[in-house]
Amino acid sequence: MTFRRLVITSLFLSGAWVGTAFAASAGAQYKIVTASEKGTYIVIGRDLATYIAAPVGIELESLPSAGSAENIRRLRFEPGVKFALVQSDVYQAFLDQAAAGNASAGTMIRPLRVILPLYNEEINFIVRADSPMNFVHEIKDARINTGPVGSGTALSMTTLYRLMFNTPLPEAKASLLSNEDALLKLITDKSVDVVAIVAGQPAKLFTDMKPEVRQFIKMLKVDPDHPATQAALKTYFKAVLHASSYPNLLNEDIAAFAVKAYLVTYDYNLQDTRVNLGRFARSLCQNFATLQEQGHPKWKEVELAMPDLGAGWSYYPQTAQEISRCLAGRPKPKPKCTLENTVLGLCEK
Repeated sequence: MTFRRLVITSLFLSGAWVGTAFAASAGAQYKIVTASEKGTYIVIGRDLATYIAAPVGIELESLPSAGSAENIRRLRFEPGVKFALVQSDVYQAFLDQAAAGNASAGTMIRPLRVILPLYNEEINFIVRADSPMNFVHEIKDARINTGPVGSGTALSMTTLYRLMFNTPLPEAKASLLSNEDALLKLITDKSVDVVAIVAGQPAKLFTDMKPEVRQFIKMLKVDPDHPATQAALKTYFKAVLHASSYPNLLNEDIAAFAVKAYLVTYDYNLQDTRVNLGRFARSLCQNFATLQEQGHPKWKEVELAMPDLGAGWSYYPQTAQEISRCLAGRPKPKPKCTLENTVLGLCEK
């Protein structure tokens, strides 16, 4: 921590927030594993710490990580880690491996429980500005950086490639560098042709880029009508990268792929942990509007709901109970007044 940040932190804790800080320090101390320091997940984790955990006396530390696959392992085995942010395709890949007889995958994934489905994370494909490629389906046979081992991006990229081209990504064409190192190689020694990055927009990695970056890189767009795209959409989702999110990179909105993000925990049985996670869920429901107003823009895409999950997935009972109870107590929104209802005099004023 720099001296400036230390001073700011001291001032912050010395004022009206002393009571909250004391309550948190006297309560549970938990951790949430996220992703890169410049990604969206770590901001989402910090938002949960500030707007959801702190009001109920839980001190929640948002930790960087390599990504979803590492997060699953750390949630299972690292002391203090009670929450993780995980991509849907990574979660499903572990379930598929377990179903295929992989005992390690089964041990890892079966005790995990979902608290809340979050938002769709966009899959970004970056190439050099002078690259002949303009569409994602043109990356076949290119040298692709998938992201580090243990990252959700690496799993997403290898899965997406297999779906689109009906063949695995050749090891000789893949690299496992960090986003920053891969982008550097993309524009310097040109040993990488495509850098794949999974990040919910607006992602700090891209918003920090200067306008001059257009001289060096560009984003590929998805062709919704291409057969390779249709194959990928059996697992992934349609998305749009907005020029307003990345004005220094995009002149217009472009089509993209996305993967769903989930907030998950472990099937804890200790009474204290169960109680604390229940309090966390109650706070999530009570302070959800604040989260959407003051947190990362991605929170505006999140619905406080518990839709049906896929086979092998399940919600954590204590958090599900609290969220269900809270939602049941909320007034139901008025149905949209259609022209037919207006004519029949059924619209409430």
